[in-house]
Amino acid sequence: MLFTHPLPWRGDARADAVLDALGICIALAGQSMRVLVIGLAYIQRGGKNKRIAGDELVTDGMFAHCRHPLYLGNFLLLLGLLMVWNSPAAYLLGLSAVGLSLFAMAYAEESFLRRKFGAPYAAYCRQVNAFVPNPRGLRSTLARFQFDWRRVIRKEYGTTFSWTTTAVLLVVLEHAVWSNGADLRGAAIAGVSVWLCLAVLWGTARWLKKSGRLSSNA
Repeated sequence: MLFTHPLPWRGDARADAVLDALGICIALAGQSMRVLVIGLAYIQRGGKNKRIAGDELVTDGMFAHCRHPLYLGNFLLLLGLLMVWNSPAAYLLGLSAVGLSLFAMAYAEESFLRRKFGAPYAAYCRQVNAFVPNPRGLRSTLARFQFDWRRVIRKEYGTTFSWTTTAVLLVVLEHAVWSNGADLRGAAIAGVSVWLCLAVLWGTARWLKKSGRLSSNA
């Protein structure tokens, strides 16, 4: 992404702030999807020994509304960051590479789950979309679970820090590309200030995790 050239939205660096805000909102939507998955009925998607693994078929929580909510969340995170940078080349390369990668991983998982769980998984696939969430019944889903904030912080603080740091860096760098020195200094000062706040939150979450204060059932 950083090897491509950002373009100001509508040719106006000031108007580009609107696109930056929209991109961050989309990234936050992806982060929210990940938070809901982890805080409700969470399953490990990485497998075991570099192989896909699944001890049980999880169809509750966000998996009752979308078969691959974590992958959707990851895609929205990337899309949001690409919108912040707003480079045609980055859109082409980033969306193509990550989209194909996520699709391939989803296909591999589904092939494994079909072999292992057979008819129950086939029925689940007929009822639930792969990537487009169905909001019907979401309120009921949220009401059935006690949301595990400790698990969310424990498992997600690194990802959150990574993408928010990237967003701050991209905003500062795009100012470096098309702004004058005064604007760049202001953007850099603001960026460093925001990043320091993020670093404090990251450090606090890491300390809580390492000290065992974020222990929960999973």
